[in-house]
Amino acid sequence: MTMHEHLLTGCTPVPLAHYLKALGILRLVAEQKDPHACGRWRGEYFELRTSLSCEELQRFFLEEYRPTPIVVPWSGNDFFAVGQENPAKQFSKPPTSASVIEAVLSTTSTRLEVYRDVLRRTLRTMADAGVKSKKSIEGSGNSQRRLKADLLTALRNALPDDVIGWLDAASVIEPDVPSFNALLGGGGGSDGNSHFSDNYMQCLWMALPDFQAQRQKPVKAADGNTFVPEKALDASLFGTHAPGTNIARLSPVLFDVRRWGGPNQTNGFQASAASNPWDFILMMDGTLLFAGTLGRKFDSTCAPSARFPFLFQSSPVGLGSSIQNEAFGRELWMPLWEKPSTLKEVSTLFAEGRVEKHGHMVKSGSDVFAAMAQLGCDRGISSFQRIGFFKGRIGGNNYYSAVDQGRIYPERNPHVDLLRDVDQRLDGLTSASKSDKCPSSVARAMTLIERRITALSMASGDASDDRLLDVMVALGGMEKCLGASLEWAKKAGIRPLTGLSPSWFDATRSKHTTEFRLAASLAGLRMYLGKNETLHFRQHLEQVAVMGSKGRSWFTWLDPLKNDAVWHDGGLVDALNGILARRLMRAQQAGVKGWPDWSPRYAMLDDITAFIEGRIDERLFADLLWGLALIDWEQVAQQQRDAWEGRPGHGANELEEGDTTVLADERDEKAFRAVPSSFYSLLRLCFQRTAKGEDPIPLVPGILHRAMAGDGDGAARLAVRRLRASSLAPLISELPVAGDVARRTASSMLFPIAPRDMRLLGKYITEQEIQTANT
Repeated sequence: MTMHEHLLTGCTPVPLAHYLKALGILRLVAEQKDPHACGRWRGEYFELRTSLSCEELQRFFLEEYRPTPIVVPWSGNDFFAVGQENPAKQFSKPPTSASVIEAVLSTTSTRLEVYRDVLRRTLRTMADAGVKSKKSIEGSGNSQRRLKADLLTALRNALPDDVIGWLDAASVIEPDVPSFNALLGGGGGSDGNSHFSDNYMQCLWMALPDFQAQRQKPVKAADGNTFVPEKALDASLFGTHAPGTNIARLSPVLFDVRRWGGPNQTNGFQASAASNPWDFILMMDGTLLFAGTLGRKFDSTCAPSARFPFLFQSSPVGLGSSIQNEAFGRELWMPLWEKPSTLKEVSTLFAEGRVEKHGHMVKSGSDVFAAMAQLGCDRGISSFQRIGFFKGRIGGNNYYSAVDQGRIYPERNPHVDLLRDVDQRLDGLTSASKSDKCPSSVARAMTLIERRITALSMASGDASDDRLLDVMVALGGMEKCLGASLEWAKKAGIRPLTGLSPSWFDATRSKHTTEFRLAASLAGLRMYLGKNETLHFRQHLEQVAVMGSKGRSWFTWLDPLKNDAVWHDGGLVDALNGILARRLMRAQQAGVKGWPDWSPRYAMLDDITAFIEGRIDERLFADLLWGLALIDWEQVAQQQRDAWEGRPGHGANELEEGDTTVLADERDEKAFRAVPSSFYSLLRLCFQRTAKGEDPIPLVPGILHRAMAGDGDGAARLAVRRLRASSLAPLISELPVAGDVARRTASSMLFPIAPRDMRLLGKYITEQEIQTANT
């Protein structure tokens, strides 16, 4: 059997009408003429492979093609005004509304026999279901919605198999209420005052010879010539241009915004809507591949809900143009494939038409980006054409328009797998952020997260490390907003974000700047105040309580609130000194001996020097601190314990809790030898963790209080006396330090350092080496 390859240049991924037209052509040819037909996307056009020659293909549609019995009796007034007893049989112009239904009922051709039967059964079913007027089923009331659902159920039972595919594409019956496919407008086959079944039948009336006897005069084209169905079909299939192919005031509604008419649509100032009837006919026949189903079979964690292939909640992220206020609609991701595929294969693709992320169905556009980065080119899909449905752009607020949102090329990105840690929380935040009561700061933070996730999903190579870090910072920004809107978060059931795995830290290792390393040392900081209490650094950022067990931790909102959350955005050094003062007071109240702070990650001395000298980006540091605080630092600590136990000559018995931190081979030896100022060394030696078997250095709060107030000289004098009283001999007795340097040095006491760094400071500032194993 000879196979002909037809490059259908009239079928392109955009506009939406032309994509659907390609599906319709493949479906109709395969179902009604050539079961071996197959199709693929070759460049920007659809290629049809079939045994039909070009002439045979055109003759098939003009003379043999059996239209799909498309009906929309659940919307509008058209079906309620049909004259069933004496339908009109001739028309001076293309009929519309109820008249076009009568026109189909008046035909006698064989290929329209099923359509006539479906129309009659539809009218009988409406009467049997008690649907007697438009008012009875339109509106948002419970009775109207239930009656509309009952009507749809009755239609499924009464109509033949030829029309069930259309009903599945238009709607899904959720418990007691219908859910309509956004691909087919706001009413599942209607959009505003446009009713797609009427438009479809009207186009058939103009294009098929079966209606020739009903035409009292030739159909007039938009250019003033007589409409020629053969030329129009050729233009629809192959993109040719000829007179007499478009009909004036025939709009493809939401499917092709270029054909709406209006300004800048022609050489003049204004143009009327005009389009090719064959485009609408073949497009509507293509929509049947988007049949919906209930979501339970795909995602057992969700309540039953309508799912339509590749259709998701819209997100104002990624390619194309949209604004946040438009993000509450839907968007369609249309698959493009390069391998020739039969109708059965394409139907299977759309029947499965779900996109999963981490084993669950995605819900929003930003989720799809992440899913694509996980799956790569799955099932032979080379790319997706993204289409957004936005209300009010063209035609008024009652109409949707399909807007090109760009082409997406799936590529595997393992970093996206890490989003599993926050999927459930982000789902809740996405829903909550759309509430009218949601604080604007939270809504903006959610949009930023979606944009950052999208950028991560589209990144590759080293760039994905940067984008993952951006996502973590955005998550930290959301947590800051939640903490500032605590009452709303509690009422909305939003828990604190937490539980990022250590892999987030490891995946961004190449991006560990001075700011990152310093923030990491603080984010995991904890103070042991006794057997039953530990003060975590994150508790200074927001009102949270720490829960968990060894190897894992999580956070909940505090109730009642405490005074530990002292972070503010008024200035980094002031904020850190406020936290330092609070930790110092808590240590005194608990009666601990020595400075009890410890972190799974130590700070490096040269990084601390950069901080004291003001050579860091303080805004970046603060952003990173909030993001890194979301990591489960107990898991980091456990990983370090496991790493130490596996090192030759080391065992868990040789180390205390505080020793499970950065391994020696992870350190830069030059950075290790860098030593900050003498003033820093004096203060740091007074506030160090007590080594096993050693006497602690008693805490003297006045040392830090004077430094925090800018009195470096007074702080240094107190520090020297304290060290000498602890049998240490500093080489200096006073230091003329004051102002910002003193305050920054005081706040740097929060950064934990390694035991060998502490020994280095002792050797540098005293007459003997400090013997300590911990800090």
